[in-house]
Amino acid sequence: MTAPNRATLWGRTLVDELAKSGVTGAVVSPGSRSTPLTVALAEHDGVETFSVLDERSAAFFALGRGRRTGEPTAVVCTSGTAAANYHPAVIEASQSRVPLLVLTADRPAELTDSGANQTVDQEKLYGDAVRWYKTLPEPAPEARRLRSLRVAVDRAVAKTTGSDPGPVHLNFPVAKPLEPTDKPGDVPDSLVDEAPLAVEGRDGPFVRTTTGRGEPDDAAMADVAAALESADRGLVVVGPLNPGVCDPAAVGELLDATGFPLLADPLSGLRYGPLAADRPVFGGYDSYLDAPGWPDPEVVVRIGASPTSKVLRRYLREADARQVVVDPAGDWPEAEFTATDCVEADPGTVAAALAERIDDRPPAAGDGSNTPDARWRRRFERAEATHWDLVDEAADETLFEGAILSEVIAGAPDPATVFVSNSMPVRDCDRFGRPRTADLTVLGNRGASGIDGITSTALGAGSATDDPLVVVTGDLAYYHDTNGLLSVARCGVDATIVLINNDGGGIFHVLPIEAFDPPFTEQFVTPHGLDFEHSADLYDLAFRRATDLDDFAAAYRESLDSDGTQVIEVRTDGEASHRRRERLHERVRERVAEDR
Repeated sequence: MTAPNRATLWGRTLVDELAKSGVTGAVVSPGSRSTPLTVALAEHDGVETFSVLDERSAAFFALGRGRRTGEPTAVVCTSGTAAANYHPAVIEASQSRVPLLVLTADRPAELTDSGANQTVDQEKLYGDAVRWYKTLPEPAPEARRLRSLRVAVDRAVAKTTGSDPGPVHLNFPVAKPLEPTDKPGDVPDSLVDEAPLAVEGRDGPFVRTTTGRGEPDDAAMADVAAALESADRGLVVVGPLNPGVCDPAAVGELLDATGFPLLADPLSGLRYGPLAADRPVFGGYDSYLDAPGWPDPEVVVRIGASPTSKVLRRYLREADARQVVVDPAGDWPEAEFTATDCVEADPGTVAAALAERIDDRPPAAGDGSNTPDARWRRRFERAEATHWDLVDEAADETLFEGAILSEVIAGAPDPATVFVSNSMPVRDCDRFGRPRTADLTVLGNRGASGIDGITSTALGAGSATDDPLVVVTGDLAYYHDTNGLLSVARCGVDATIVLINNDGGGIFHVLPIEAFDPPFTEQFVTPHGLDFEHSADLYDLAFRRATDLDDFAAAYRESLDSDGTQVIEVRTDGEASHRRRERLHERVRERVAEDR
């Protein structure tokens, strides 16, 4: 490897090691100080590079790729406030355990605290939100320093995908010249001959890091298995999980061994897919777990993050049950603090180990008739049927937001990636997204649950797969990330964007502040009155406004069958939709209580 100056050598070495360590994608926010990295990425065939102008959107785009693939995407920016704009995505990546490699260019050390333009303190800029931080040594054509650079890159990539995946920050100070202009004598011609290992690296990563998956303790597994064997009423609850974190087949083995119902969050990766074909996978629990007289479980196995459903979280809080939380990093994803056990191990391994040990329970029939308490599972099955029957009836009435999510999930192609925004869309997906056997990868940013960067994260996820991409967003989330729409053209990602426009923060109708108006309307619902058709014109996207549910369903099917990106706006009344949710919830509760 030859280079016209030390900055170019540094950039090429870093990118070469990125590729050798398995990084296949990078997102670049254009800027001056990051020129050596940007040029090196543009020249390297092994790393697909996306250019995203807005730094906040760029970081969320990279987050989306990492969420969809389970592998880190690098994101590169110049010095100064550009790096600060990455912070929201870094927080989300940390909270939701998404691998992300943040590379921030910086001014050389002598310019720090000097008043030099575009120079800020970037040391540990993201605080505890990153799994690892390192300021790289400044570029120099020295063998030891080049080896140090390669080792740092390999360590960073390994840290992003360890037992506790998340973001890693490498800060990259560099002095001019930044462009690949020739600077005689800056890089000795003899360097490659004198230090071939440092300059060329190895065949593959310079350092290979082997990380192990947590193995469950035999005694603990025997104890939990005994509790499951002796329980008549048990549950498996799986909250939001990133793709690939938990083996669905292992969870299927646990369901087969116990016959217990699986309450699968829409973001769990288990509500949709083969498990739903012949296993007790339930998705309507948000409507009936608080029905009068609904019994408590005796034992619960919990996997993944805290469930989206508040009804489910409260049900587990009030249950007089042994609750076993399984987490690969030993974190505590249970904000009610009622769990009794924490197992620090790979969730799929735990599920398989428990299934293997449960050998006294009769095999579970499809109708649950030969489980120790067949009434328990049949009760879930009847309640689930009641819920979906009433959802179908509600869809025949006037348009409301839950019916839109029901149609989105039911009509999504097989396979497809579906990204749902926070606030009401993810909650409606939880209550109205019926389990299907289709290969749907349903994603959301539930780590910090912000509404910033939704469009960019979704487009980043779409860039990592050939599956059709469906994005469901609210009007405020859409407004927050309008800049992200530029990635449709610049990054070549097509999508069906379902825009639910209730002219403000509809979720606040769920909160007690609704009763206080003023200031409720002006300070919380925040009606904006924006016409989003203009945004589609700005980014050259097709736009259609659906007038009722049938019109939406037709527009949705047409978009899925079309090339390019279409925005389908559905204007709704946030308060009326909330009242509809309340009435439907009460109808399900009453019907379920009568049926017990």
